[in-house]
Amino acid sequence: MHYRRILLKLSGEALAGEKGFGIDTRILDEIVSRVKEATESGVSVALVIGGGNFFRGTQADEALDRVTADSIGMLATVMNALAFRAALAGSGVTCCLMSALAIPGVAAPVDIQEARRRLGGGEVVIFAGGTGNPFFSTDTNAALRALEVGADVLVKATKVDGIYDRDPVKDPGAVFFRELDYDEVLAGRLAVMDATAVSLCRENGLELRVINIFDPLSLKRLVAGEEVGTTVRGRRKDRGG
Repeated sequence: MHYRRILLKLSGEALAGEKGFGIDTRILDEIVSRVKEATESGVSVALVIGGGNFFRGTQADEALDRVTADSIGMLATVMNALAFRAALAGSGVTCCLMSALAIPGVAAPVDIQEARRRLGGGEVVIFAGGTGNPFFSTDTNAALRALEVGADVLVKATKVDGIYDRDPVKDPGAVFFRELDYDEVLAGRLAVMDATAVSLCRENGLELRVINIFDPLSLKRLVAGEEVGTTVRGRRKDRGG
C-alpha cells in the first residue's frame, strides 16, 4: 500500500449523474464498489460528500440569507451521506456516519477519537453536515477531517482526469498538470478546491490528489501507488525541485 489512510471527497453532483439532481443509484453503486475495493486492499477510508445535487449554500439570494442557505446545504450533505452509508452496508462494508449537525436518531455527532478508532478497526467513516458552521465549504470540511483523522492524503474525486488550466469539458485544448504545488494552485486560481481548503492543506503539509472517480481503476491505482491524476504538494523548492 502506498497510503495507509485516505480521505475521499466526493461532490454531490457526482451522485446525480445525467439527471443533474438527486441520486442516480447506478452511479452510487459504482462509487461504492470502488470504495469497497480500496478497503479490501487494506486502506483505511474516510469520506466527505457534498450536497450540490440537492442544494448549494451559494444559492443564497435576497429571499434567502447565506447563513440559512448554508444550513440547508449542510442538511443536503446528510441526505447523501445516509444514502452512501446504506449502499456501503448493503455491499457488506462496515461503516458509520457522523454529522457536525446534531441529528439524534439519524447520525451520531462528530467524535474524532471515535472516528480514528473505527477507521483503525477497518470501518469506513462518513463525515456529514460540513463543519457545522456557515461560510465553510465541504472542500474545507474535507481538508479539516483529513487532518483530524491523520489521513496520508486528501483525494478529490472529480469527473475529469485531474487539474487543468481550463475546463477540459468545455475546452479540448486545456492543459493537464501532472504535479503542482499549493502556491501554483492558489496563484493560478485553478478551480480544484476553494482557497480556504487549499491553504489548510498547504499549511499542514497534507498531500492532495485529484482523480477521475468515473474511471473504474483510478482509485485502485492511486492506493497502489501508481501515478494517476494530479498531485499537489508543498513548494517545489522545499522538496528540492
